[in-house]
Amino acid sequence: MVRSFQQNLIGKAFRFGATNNFRSIRFFFLLFPFYFLLATLVVAQDEPKGVAPPPLKFLAKEEKSQLEAETDVKQRTKLSLELMEARLLNAETLGKQEQYREMFTELGSFHALMDNTLDFLGNSDTNKGKVLNNFKRVELSLRKYVTRLELIRRDLPIKYEFYVRRLVRYVREARTKAVEPLFGETVLPDNDNEK
Repeated sequence: MVRSFQQNLIGKAFRFGATNNFRSIRFFFLLFPFYFLLATLVVAQDEPKGVAPPPLKFLAKEEKSQLEAETDVKQRTKLSLELMEARLLNAETLGKQEQYREMFTELGSFHALMDNTLDFLGNSDTNKGKVLNNFKRVELSLRKYVTRLELIRRDLPIKYEFYVRRLVRYVREARTKAVEPLFGETVLPDNDNEK
């Protein structure tokens, strides 16, 4: 019965001259389930079962008001790094006390401060030496934070370890973002202008 239905549809498609359209529609319907199967497998590989959900990335009101009040690039960067240092120190302490949910809250705020600092410096005039020096200051601090985060990660149960591992990877990517403005056209001149 199904076969006769398919033949009937094919016959109608031939009569109306839509053979190519019918083939593409049939191909689409055959491919559609495999697409969702592959998408599900990719998502399943991204986050294993039984892990704690990642913390929210947010700035505390006090931190946000302190950062917005500071207009000088150097002072704001130093303040931001001090706040990041305090959050990471709290996370280390809470991790030793096995208060993992509170530790995650501190790491989420640490993550938000890092993003805020890089966004602020990225939106500043990167041709100024002061901004480039602060990018370097951030990169040096992030280098130290990677080691400390790895030490936190080693002592965590598997349930909480996954997010910290991803945070370490993100801090490494943030270091790369902090170094990129240092190597612009000011360091290597454009050869097209010389010709």
